[in-house]
Amino acid sequence: MANRGGRHARTEDSDNTINYVQCDGLAVMKMVKHCHEESSNMDLAQGALLGLVVDKCLEITNCFPFPKSGDETMDEEMYQLTVMRRLRRVNVDHLHVGWYQSSDVGNSLSLALLESQYHYQTSIEESVVVVYDTQKSARGFLCLKAYRLTPQAIQMYKDGDFTPEAFRTLKVGYESLFAEIPIVIKNSPLTNIMMSELNELLPEDKGHNFLDLGTASVLENHMRSLIERVDELYQEAVRYNKYQQVVFKQDSDKNRALAKLAAENAVRTSKGEPTVAEEEVIKQFRPMPVPARLTATITSGQINTHSQHIAQFCSQSLAKLFITESLQNAKEAKEIK
Repeated sequence: MANRGGRHARTEDSDNTINYVQCDGLAVMKMVKHCHEESSNMDLAQGALLGLVVDKCLEITNCFPFPKSGDETMDEEMYQLTVMRRLRRVNVDHLHVGWYQSSDVGNSLSLALLESQYHYQTSIEESVVVVYDTQKSARGFLCLKAYRLTPQAIQMYKDGDFTPEAFRTLKVGYESLFAEIPIVIKNSPLTNIMMSELNELLPEDKGHNFLDLGTASVLENHMRSLIERVDELYQEAVRYNKYQQVVFKQDSDKNRALAKLAAENAVRTSKGEPTVAEEEVIKQFRPMPVPARLTATITSGQINTHSQHIAQFCSQSLAKLFITESLQNAKEAKEIK
């Protein structure tokens, strides 16, 4: 997954910074269908995004799923090239502009996502990753988000230095790993007409998912995931504190050894004997390896994402409750009359 975009690189002279993503309704429906099918089997759905860049807008016009990783007989690179070659024959947009994957209650930000998007963005500069949350969308909240790595995150991953000093130098934090790109869903006039006709044919007892008030399960899963991430961050903080304690103890021992050596050298000098170099003492204290802070940064980003989703989800749920209250009051008033 990490190098699926490796062979589709192309060079652009213009600035490829994306201001927003415009996604066709057909591509959205194909992503939604694939993600929900895989979520029923508890699998992670992933696929390729096809389209083109117009000015500062990335237009996604089509997509196709990646083959399942369990199929060892399938060559993923050849599969993608074959699909795009056949799409080109029927005059369909075939340029690779990113990838998508499913998510469960916001559990999308991970080291694998960071690594995969790094390989995509360094080979296809305008590429994005689109994340679709199946569980929230099933409750009537369409959750479709597009992300790109920030220049600081790309430079950090390119250097391969994840120490606190490197994070401080590049000014990288959990809030600056990914940049969210606004998504606009666009349908053709014919599609809008067809959807209007289908909406009229829909029975009255169907199509009420957008007013589903059973939101406790989604909120509970968000809270469980948030607690798990906070516990992971606490464990990372404990490990880093232990490292700092070991370094402090080592520095104290080294300073005492150097002070003792300085006193002994003063005695040797008074006796006319040769002194011992400080390097002999310093060699005894090997520098401790600095723990990487990438995992802790990603965990902090997950906590931030869960907090934002919970705040948004609760505000939307409250809006539903107020709407339901108004509908219920109107119904009771009608029955009284």
